[in-house]
Amino acid sequence: MADEPWYTRNSPKIGKKWREFHDTLLLEKSALDQKTKYLLMTALASAFRCSHCTQSNIKEAFEAGATKEEVAEALLIAALAGSGTQLYWAKEIFEKYL
Repeated sequence: MADEPWYTRNSPKIGKKWREFHDTLLLEKSALDQKTKYLLMTALASAFRCSHCTQSNIKEAFEAGATKEEVAEALLIAALAGSGTQLYWAKEIFEKYL
């Protein structure tokens, strides 16, 4: 019980469903291989600025066979997407004043 996540302890029905969703997407065989899934998770965790999630997903990506170069590229793609968003999220305001 001590290892049970807070969300399943405090909201058992929904928490367990979320965990099933997580495990189905990441652990079961599907169109994407395990390495690709964890490279995506690494990039998303970085973009969402979750350091714990980023660290955890980098470890999972390595365990799934990713190289340092592949993880670095996934993180750079996340950085690229973030910078592009920053440049265009308020384009009208930027163009009005700059």
